[in-house]
Amino acid sequence: MASPAQVPPPPRSRRSMSGPIILISIGIVFLLGTMGVLNWSRLGHWFAHYWPVILIVAGIIKLIEYQAAQRQGTRARGLGAGSIFLLILVIVAGLIATQASRVDWGGLRDQINIDDDDFTLFGQKYNYEDQLTQDFPTGDSLHVVNQRGAVNVTASEDNQIRVSVHKRVNAESQADADKYNSGTKPQITVSGNQVTLNANNQGAGDHWVEANLDISIPRKAAVNISTHNGDVSVIGRDGDVQVSNQRGDVSTSDVNGRVSLNLDHSSARVSQISSDVSIEGHANDISLEDVKGAVHLDGEFMESVKLSKIAQSVTFKSSRTDMLLARLDGDLDLDSGDLQASDMQGPVRLTTRSKDIRLSGVSGDVRLEDENGAVELRMNKLGSVQVENRKGDIQIYVPDKASFQVDARAQGGDIETDFDSLKVNSSNDLAVATGTVGAGGSRLVINNEHGDIEIRKASAAQEEPASPAPPKVPKAPRAPAAPGTPTVTEN
Repeated sequence: MASPAQVPPPPRSRRSMSGPIILISIGIVFLLGTMGVLNWSRLGHWFAHYWPVILIVAGIIKLIEYQAAQRQGTRARGLGAGSIFLLILVIVAGLIATQASRVDWGGLRDQINIDDDDFTLFGQKYNYEDQLTQDFPTGDSLHVVNQRGAVNVTASEDNQIRVSVHKRVNAESQADADKYNSGTKPQITVSGNQVTLNANNQGAGDHWVEANLDISIPRKAAVNISTHNGDVSVIGRDGDVQVSNQRGDVSTSDVNGRVSLNLDHSSARVSQISSDVSIEGHANDISLEDVKGAVHLDGEFMESVKLSKIAQSVTFKSSRTDMLLARLDGDLDLDSGDLQASDMQGPVRLTTRSKDIRLSGVSGDVRLEDENGAVELRMNKLGSVQVENRKGDIQIYVPDKASFQVDARAQGGDIETDFDSLKVNSSNDLAVATGTVGAGGSRLVINNEHGDIEIRKASAAQEEPASPAPPKVPKAPRAPAAPGTPTVTEN
């Protein structure tokens, strides 16, 4: 009996070569990187932009293997678990690298104040010095542009502009740093009546370059400075000063012209100004002292505002506080929870909330509105006074021999006074005080909800030491903040 014919087994499929080829290619690239043949930052830039090429190469290899299997009559091998894992790893790493390449790492470095001496993610640090000198046309103004770095402007004794450049370059090697330095030489151009000094930080593209500029120009020249991530100092100027600054400290003093600051998460110190001062934007600490002109503050001020000796009007506007003073001979200190000021001339207009207010040495008219805070008002020379408050006590001290009329109402509170001629009536949770002191004249209108009213003689205030804030309504302690990024309260 004949034995049955044996069927030969089907040809075995060949193992895919896409995985080994990709691994070998990646290994070669990383080997060249560790040997210094390839620059790591440039290698990362290539991967972030061209990683899909790895998928294209893997697909081409699989297509070639499929065509070869068809010609040989064998079954093409599919993707194994290892290949699938490798592809997923490449895709995830590529997407992360692409998103990371879109981040402004230089800006992030400045925001979190990373010091290159301690952290080398952004490359090694290389320093360069440069000098620029040329004639400065009489009557021209200076415009300074610096994306990263400090700007210091002082007065010169001649008609020249002198610039000392202190540059810091982050790079992987000295050769790269030299190239970035040569591509970021500061430039001085003259157009019309304006001299422009450009630090040229962006001449190296995405590579981080900081240029600190020390500039001396004729004192009469006006200055316009635009900076990002750098401090600004302007000292000794007869012309106007304009500064636009982000994430830096701005200081200017001894200026006879106007001072205009546009700030973004910056702080400012301004002193000895013979003209007007204007500050707007989102600022941190603000300090102004000895200003002969008017002061205008408009924006959001996150930490504190300190004013001293402002010869003309003070205007302050934010989302929480609206204030106008005719003149400030003393000091004013404003933060998120308190406003204290001394020796001011009216008319005074103040509207705010959630602040303890203490104004002393006030002369002239006053109109004040507050809520969720105590109010203490000490008058030197009585004018028309109107005070409205909610959920906080009101204390008003007037000169002992002043003449005035009173119309005071406390809903849910009491009224106390040192003046016998004022009549106080209380009924149904409402206290009312009316009457005339002396010959009348100035009118005091006081309204309070859920708080007391006190109308005192100025001598009573002198008998007791002045407290830094009205003590009538103690605040409940705040609960500790949850861990995380701190939230700053606006003024």
